[in-house]
Amino acid sequence: MAQPHLSLIIPAYNEAGRIGRTLQAVLAYLRQQPYESELIVVDDGSTDGTAELVRRTAPEVLLVQLPRNRGKGAAVRQGMLAARGRYRVFTDADLSTPIEELARMLECLEKGADVCVGSRELDPSTVRRPQPAYRRWMGRLFRRLVQWLVFREFPQLRAIEDTQCGFKGFRAEAAERLFRCARLDGFGFDVELLYLAARFGLRIVQIPVLWYNDPHSRVRLLRDPLRMLIEVARIRHLHRHTMCSAG
Repeated sequence: MAQPHLSLIIPAYNEAGRIGRTLQAVLAYLRQQPYESELIVVDDGSTDGTAELVRRTAPEVLLVQLPRNRGKGAAVRQGMLAARGRYRVFTDADLSTPIEELARMLECLEKGADVCVGSRELDPSTVRRPQPAYRRWMGRLFRRLVQWLVFREFPQLRAIEDTQCGFKGFRAEAAERLFRCARLDGFGFDVELLYLAARFGLRIVQIPVLWYNDPHSRVRLLRDPLRMLIEVARIRHLHRHTMCSAG
């Protein structure tokens, strides 16, 4: 079977209320493109019938199911390792970044980036529906802590202002290496991937992307940021003496 040009991975946890609309929009877009693609949905132990809905409404989608809820990092990792595409991109089930931004992502990867990071900070005009002020403040605080705890030894990482945008792309070789080494299951996995990419000497490029805040975000105000900080604080220790970090 020929290798697809693109693999698109969507992690999903209890998304029965909107996964149907999301798949409809994504598949309509992909069918219009001149390249071969595959769409992978990773059901992260949903209890609301998300997997059954995917099977019923989009049988052409590759469905990967985790037996229990493990976290977004685990779901994206499983999807990336199941993918076959030359370029592999993950995006959120709410399509906060519109699917049309895939063109910009693929251009970034095709021009030689190993890792392409969608950013809401490079061009503020691309944020069409901003987060509430308290979430923006917490995001800025989180970025400063990440810079201090994890990124300080890598100059290319110090320029990254948005680690948490749920729209990132990878060349196949980079994806295989990064996701086989990644260990974090929760929301801190984005930071871990960037840390590993820098350690491996991969080329990381940021691109501005359109973004609409989802008022029904599943990130819980106090618990999830605290968990993210705990995860992020472990990254350097997790990879300091592993074969993965040694390259």
